[in-house]
Amino acid sequence: MDAEDTTTVAGLPVTTPVATWAHLAGSLSEHALVGIGDWLLARGIPKATLEATVAEFTGRGSVVLRRAVERVRPGVESPRETAVRLVLVDAGLPEPSLNWTLHSNGRFVARLDMAYRDYRVAVEYDGRHHALDEQFRRDADRWRAIGDAGWILVRIVSHHMESPERDIVDPVRRALASRGWSP
Repeated sequence: MDAEDTTTVAGLPVTTPVATWAHLAGSLSEHALVGIGDWLLARGIPKATLEATVAEFTGRGSVVLRRAVERVRPGVESPRETAVRLVLVDAGLPEPSLNWTLHSNGRFVARLDMAYRDYRVAVEYDGRHHALDEQFRRDADRWRAIGDAGWILVRIVSHHMESPERDIVDPVRRALASRGWSP
């Protein structure tokens, strides 16, 4: 381990977040590594730093780490967003824009988790906090505004991850096809 791979936390030497990510490649799946890579980008670590680490890494899991870094994307705000994006892309659907801002008639409508801008299809992952009364009310108004702007909204919640082909891929595929997309 090189000196640049370590930092000090509470007086103890520990590996940096990027070095830790690389060393986990021998024990984590590609999807998990992508999720961590997305998280690192969201914390301000440049993708070039991840790529440089991967280029030098020769430890166990280096092959899966190289595949993972190619799939890491800026703009992801939650591990579930990463998981949904990977499910869609792995199923052969196009890669969506991430956390894209929708405006209609010059006004802000929503910041969409995933947007297929050419097809006006949005995919939103709603975690448990979206079920709270005040958040649910705001969301309900937002869903209407997204539809009023001419977009199809596909909402994903946690139990949809249990049957992703049926509950995530199929609804998004149908929405895209209804707007002219074909594989």
